[in-house]
Amino acid sequence: MPFTETGIPGLLVYEPRVFNDSRGYFFESYSAQTFEQQGLHLPFVQDNQARSTYGVLRGLHYQLEPYAQTKLVRVLEGKIIDVAVDIRKGSPTYGKAFTIELSAENKLQLLVPKGFAHGYSVISETAEVMYKCDNFYHKASEGGIIYNDPALNIDWGIDLADAIVSEKDIVLPTLENCTHNFVFNPNN
Repeated sequence: MPFTETGIPGLLVYEPRVFNDSRGYFFESYSAQTFEQQGLHLPFVQDNQARSTYGVLRGLHYQLEPYAQTKLVRVLEGKIIDVAVDIRKGSPTYGKAFTIELSAENKLQLLVPKGFAHGYSVISETAEVMYKCDNFYHKASEGGIIYNDPALNIDWGIDLADAIVSEKDIVLPTLENCTHNFVFNPNN
């Protein structure tokens, strides 16, 4: 199967099958059929794409229920450290951060379910990131956690003193002080 468990319930790494030949490569970056065979029925409704330079750090973001989003994240160009933090109350891995290098070269993707804060840092000269969402952007339900929360101890793969962070992300609260309404459901 193209899915690898991460040790955090519901958070999966997707590795598509890549067909290489003398012309280059081909792969299905997403197939509803493949995901449904894994029991994942995700009605993706929005694709987002961002281009950033080395040292840009975006996150950690989420949207509150009922506007929460499941995301399927991949890199079209360059390399990032992708981060997901479990913030589902009652989860056995509440507050645990997972990091993975996603790149255009390795073609790995991270499936970030609802109930996670998500972010990434750019560790190549530039990176182009694309992610599918199963719910639309809803500004009024935005939430987040400060990227340098000492309780999370995330290794972003860059010197945080030189990180390029938006004004909005610099003032986000810690996990302990953030507001969210996610509850762990072991049946999902």
